[in-house]
Amino acid sequence: MKTITIDPITRLEGHGKITIFLNEQGDVENAYLQIPELRGFEKFSEGRRAEDMPQITSRICGVCPVAHHFAATKALDAAFHVDPPANAKKLRELLYCGYIIYDHILHFYFLGGPDFVVGPEAPAAKRNILGVIEKTGVDVAKDVIKHRAYGQRITAILGGKATHPVCGLPGGVSKGLSKDEVKEIKDMVASCNTFAKFTLNLFDDIVLKNKAYVDMIRSDPYILKTYNMGLVDKHNKVNFYDGLIRVTDQEGNQLEKFEGKDYTKHIAERVEEWSYMKYPYLKSIGWQGLSDGKKSGIYRVGPLGRLNASDGMATPQAEKEYKRMFDTLGGKPVNSTLAFHWARLIELLYATERAKELIEDADITSTHIRNPVGTPGEGIGVVEAARGTLIHHYHLDKNGLIVKANMIVATTNNAGAITMSVRDAAKGVIKKGQVNDGLLNKVEMAFRAYDPCFGCATHTLPGGLPMTVNIYNHQKKLYRTFSQP
Repeated sequence: MKTITIDPITRLEGHGKITIFLNEQGDVENAYLQIPELRGFEKFSEGRRAEDMPQITSRICGVCPVAHHFAATKALDAAFHVDPPANAKKLRELLYCGYIIYDHILHFYFLGGPDFVVGPEAPAAKRNILGVIEKTGVDVAKDVIKHRAYGQRITAILGGKATHPVCGLPGGVSKGLSKDEVKEIKDMVASCNTFAKFTLNLFDDIVLKNKAYVDMIRSDPYILKTYNMGLVDKHNKVNFYDGLIRVTDQEGNQLEKFEGKDYTKHIAERVEEWSYMKYPYLKSIGWQGLSDGKKSGIYRVGPLGRLNASDGMATPQAEKEYKRMFDTLGGKPVNSTLAFHWARLIELLYATERAKELIEDADITSTHIRNPVGTPGEGIGVVEAARGTLIHHYHLDKNGLIVKANMIVATTNNAGAITMSVRDAAKGVIKKGQVNDGLLNKVEMAFRAYDPCFGCATHTLPGGLPMTVNIYNHQKKLYRTFSQP
């Protein structure tokens, strides 16, 4: 049996490798996505002051710190039995829109989008932001930089820092908005809205009008029929900051709908020996290994998961695009992994519209931004990170110190689906041992669509470092194995 290794995999947050096993005929027997890095945030959070968690956990990742910051803050709201004032929730959600704006722009133009804009089999040296600039022009590049900066500026104004916000407190936020800041944010949001519509038009021109691309999106190697999960508001419309967790099946029917505090009744986590990621699944369905279909409890989160799990978008421009995507790709749900890219751009548009609604709210400058906290206990906070549903779960002692912490991050929720997507793409594009850089990139496209953050996702259940060392002799036969539990 021959093996092919892609190490490291590229254009993602974190580290990973793909190992592909070919049979004697040169076809793919199996493929594994392995995550060799370890982050121990759950373990070394123990004993820390609860109010430090929004700052500690935001350091898990420099790309999605806002998501961790507010998942932690919402968990502290619950743990200290306090409901923040209405305006504090609006300010948190407004900041969150800024984060979604800069994060989704980053993924499309820098990480996932180059595969389409430049081409999946273009030379590797071209499949990056420089190739995108060459294809679309310098003016587009300037707009990319400007509007990513606008998203981070919104984060800085509201959160205190552009990357690692410091505003979240149990019961509210530390800072309100001045009238001058309101005007600045209004101008930036309006410009971001225009840029989001431009980006959707760019996707339409380059991808949707290219039959080869559309055929690839719809092709079997990139189809995965899992359950879908995401936060929804009271009308079952997508919401990033708050709502109920909704799960729909492979035909778009609602399977479950529950509050974040009840996640342990619905989600279980499995450990596989070959990865530091855990593999969540739906308890009501059960674990059937790495397989899709109704009998497998594996589900997907993130832009496509959210849109599949919802009944639409809560803003008019994004709702129009939502309907167009499903109409174009054959109805709801869409099970194509590569459709994550389109869904992400629809969410970018939604974030700009929702930010406009929030910044134009008459009470957005209210100074009532925090309520007093109660006694410490147990708290669970759930938000929709750019990559999908994010859960923080804390147990506090009577002194407000962390006794136990559990975090199920978006990429962990997607772990089973990502692994299957890589395997199926490899089986679909590699035939009779014919391998080249372009085909291997098409395998990578399967994980890249999820915008995974392996830095966030990697940890072991006990917080230890299990390890197996295999020693081979000169004939490449296994000689001895040492294991550390």
